[in-house]
Amino acid sequence: MNGIAEALVFVLTHIHFLIIGVAGGIVVGAIPGLSGSTGIILMLPFLIYVDPSAALIMMSGLFCGSMFGGSIAAVLISTPGTPSAAATVLDGYPLTKKGQAGKALGVALVASTAGGIISTLCLIFLAPELAKIALKFGPSEYFALMIFGLTIMASVSSASLTKGLLSGFFGLLLSMVGLNPTLGTERFTFGIIRLLTGFSMMPVLIGLFAISEVLLQMELFNDGKILRVSKKHKIGEIMPRGKELKGLWKVILGSSLLGTIIGIIPATGGSIASYMAYNETKRFSKDPDSFGKGNLAGIAAPEAANNATTGGAMIPLITMGIPGDVVTSVMLGALMIIGVQPGPLLFTQSPQIVNNLFVGFFLAQFVMLGLGYLGIRASNLILKVPLGILYPIILCLCLLGAYSLG
Repeated sequence: MNGIAEALVFVLTHIHFLIIGVAGGIVVGAIPGLSGSTGIILMLPFLIYVDPSAALIMMSGLFCGSMFGGSIAAVLISTPGTPSAAATVLDGYPLTKKGQAGKALGVALVASTAGGIISTLCLIFLAPELAKIALKFGPSEYFALMIFGLTIMASVSSASLTKGLLSGFFGLLLSMVGLNPTLGTERFTFGIIRLLTGFSMMPVLIGLFAISEVLLQMELFNDGKILRVSKKHKIGEIMPRGKELKGLWKVILGSSLLGTIIGIIPATGGSIASYMAYNETKRFSKDPDSFGKGNLAGIAAPEAANNATTGGAMIPLITMGIPGDVVTSVMLGALMIIGVQPGPLLFTQSPQIVNNLFVGFFLAQFVMLGLGYLGIRASNLILKVPLGILYPIILCLCLLGAYSLG
């Protein structure tokens, strides 16, 4: 209990990091083409100069905030801000056309907060037990874990097994550049001395996830395929009535548990969880025909599930050093840069960092609830930022981050 009390004091004295993280997450999540991974990459040049625990709670806040932020664009302009919010479009945008965007975003906010709280509780109680098991891992267990990682890489690309396998083997090829750890000979360096240490993880991630996505969104914007907020889109009343929320609690609870379980499985993520939760909610609904026409349950289910994956994805990250999704992959690289090595030894060598993470992740849900309410009111302003100005700035920040970390 003393460790949790110290962590609570630490987080409260560094609450500004959590607030900045959540606020930044909501903004990057609300802008189509950006995501939590992009936000962490943009923050990295600043995170390396702060306390590791403060950096960790800031990234955690951004992770949670970006999940909710994705629903803002999904509801208002029928374009998911993040891949995890794709299912939210199905019932969110029909409510916007009815002038009830505020209610739709309110349900998304409440469901996201509930999903985050439930998954955080699972993180707090499950992670230490899994870490104890991971400490007993020997060479055979790590070999089996490595084989498991290779087998699941195909699932990262759900649309095509071939693309998933090719992407995985391309990643293996990149990891082979540098010195052979057994023989000490050069591999694929082509006489370039800087390649002796291999590729630096963060510049590669910046190129793969940030710059490529921004360039794609710029092309879609030029082709007129990205919608902007229309003047006729009214927010309406914010937050649903108590009676409406009462009818959604079973949906939120079930979707949160489903999202947590899916989040624990590596290479899954919020998009898979949100669609599964949406489909299951529709399947068990007494009125399945109302889905796709503005059913509040069709918003609550995917939003509870995708935010619940945040706590679930952190469990394999901090217990075994295995990222659960794209955002935690970037977070893994960021943690290594700031001197934190995720894995079972983290619980024995740096228990206070773990406690700070638990408390910060839990409080992030309530910070998100408050800032999310303000974000709903300001959502039109967020989405009216000219993309012709926004994307070049993001590209410059990405290049600055890659240069400073390389």
